[in-house]
Amino acid sequence: MMPIGQHLANLRRKGGLGKDADRAAERAQQLAAVDEDWHCPWPLDWQRHYRVLADLVDADGQLPDIAPGVLFEGDDLGKWLQRQKNPGTWTQLSTEQQEQLSKLGMQPDQAPSPAPAAARTTKSPSKAQQAFQRGLTALAQWVEREGANRPVPHGHTEEIAVDGETEPVTVKLGVWIPNSKSRRDRLDAEQLAAVRSQCL
Repeated sequence: MMPIGQHLANLRRKGGLGKDADRAAERAQQLAAVDEDWHCPWPLDWQRHYRVLADLVDADGQLPDIAPGVLFEGDDLGKWLQRQKNPGTWTQLSTEQQEQLSKLGMQPDQAPSPAPAAARTTKSPSKAQQAFQRGLTALAQWVEREGANRPVPHGHTEEIAVDGETEPVTVKLGVWIPNSKSRRDRLDAEQLAAVRSQCL
């Protein structure tokens, strides 16, 4: 004797209800009377999980809270249930599948709303940012005085005026230039643009 699952799988195949169209239609009606979803267009694995949950609703009047890890005949019902509620999964279900789950009292989880943008606080520039800005100012001063084509000697220092400082600040420009070149991957877009504007 053939197992019922195998028999139903055979009936679902094309021509599985027989070659006689009238007899096939009659058999389809008989099977639909037992289970209207006997030949559902979605995967049978999905239908099997759904059917277990529908039976629970029929027995208890509502869908119980089923956590992932709760097994029924080897199927993790909780995990399946959680996956169906996922907004991404829910949108991939057919309208009929969504309706069936809704009848059980299931709705998709709400997609998490994007976190509100943190209010930007105006921080004072870090020491590294201050040093970069001073080096850039010193380079601009050098280029203006000496021209863009004259290389800066390695030991050269440049004195610049800095807001909030009473005395000129000395910048080791000859050291700052190779350091900036070697650290380009750490510079942000604005800093890179500023360096390029000075032909560095």
